[in-house]
Amino acid sequence: MAVYFHTKKAQMLLDAFNTRIDQHEAKGKITTWRRLKLDYYTHVAQQWAGKAFFRATVDDELLRFNIIKPENASIPADVYAYYHGHLIETFINHFAHDFESATATPSPRIGDRVA
Repeated sequence: MAVYFHTKKAQMLLDAFNTRIDQHEAKGKITTWRRLKLDYYTHVAQQWAGKAFFRATVDDELLRFNIIKPENASIPADVYAYYHGHLIETFINHFAHDFESATATPSPRIGDRVA
């Protein structure tokens, strides 16, 4: 499962996402996602933290987030649904004017690591 943000400014959009996550005590800060090394992300809510990870990549006019399973665990359907839905919600709330559309896939895609 992957989330795609269609934009002519894919790298700029990823940079803005990272900046908003890394801000300290700033208005507009993204508080629901945590960035790990190599552009990996996880949700911070206790119920969801570490249940899955996203890995971001930039391809021309596409910002892609592939789902990555935690070590020695699978990703249940509710975790897939929550992570994908909440990531899109975050981008609509913070970057609505920076992408044309967002797409989430219902099954694994190339780049996902779910098995």
